[in-house]
Amino acid sequence: MQTSDKQITYYREGHGTPLVLVHGVGASAESWGAVADRLKDRFDIIRPDLRGHGRSAQIDAPITIDTFAEDIIRVMDEAGVDKAHLAGFSLGGLITQRLAVGWPDRFERIVILSAVAGRTEEERAKVVARLQMIRDGGMKAITGAARERWFTPEFVRDNEAAILRRIAELEAVHVPSYLEAYRVFGQTELVETLDQIRQPTLVMTGENDVGSNPRMSETMHRLIPNSELEILPRLKHSVLLEAPDLIAEKIGTFLTKTTTNAQEVQHG
Repeated sequence: MQTSDKQITYYREGHGTPLVLVHGVGASAESWGAVADRLKDRFDIIRPDLRGHGRSAQIDAPITIDTFAEDIIRVMDEAGVDKAHLAGFSLGGLITQRLAVGWPDRFERIVILSAVAGRTEEERAKVVARLQMIRDGGMKAITGAARERWFTPEFVRDNEAAILRRIAELEAVHVPSYLEAYRVFGQTELVETLDQIRQPTLVMTGENDVGSNPRMSETMHRLIPNSELEILPRLKHSVLLEAPDLIAEKIGTFLTKTTTNAQEVQHG
């Protein structure tokens, strides 16, 4: 399906309470596919391709995090969804932070997965350096390091074909779109707005994720008033591909909690 202006492509499946899934930079809605398969019997799932990704329109001018957020709202409007649960991975987690604050009445429960907040100067410098590597050497300049940053050694050993498909997807992106989306990801910091998130929120990341590290998730958990924190043992960044059963179980359990149960967890 596409929005009426043909800018954003999105996929819809399942039945139940609406759930919007937002992917990361250099990926597509398909990155949520294995998780969506495990949740579609309980949720009406909407997976957009972000602008500049998948089958959505390319990015041909400077944008901001609000551009991505407004695209999600437009998809919901055109899909006839007034209110939904929301889960975002990596860049999608940053977009989720923005949506939760900017459009609070549209979202019920929030999941922020493998995302960033409160980055140090050193961490921000690494983003800038990666952008320059791509400008100088194309996407292949960063794909070698991605394998080590994203996947556990066990997954690398046993899932070569899946990793090669993910690397090929990254190498096939529209480079100008990727650079602009990655610039937004690298330069946007929403840590000062996190205390405005009022929805029940689950924050998760991999124990060994160096780019979206546990310190950042702990920061989000500390600042978001009604939040829970899950640090996923051993995992690195690419949890949607490596651990879809675990991610689907964590998301499904959190989104189907009653208010009473959530309050019990919150207060021990």
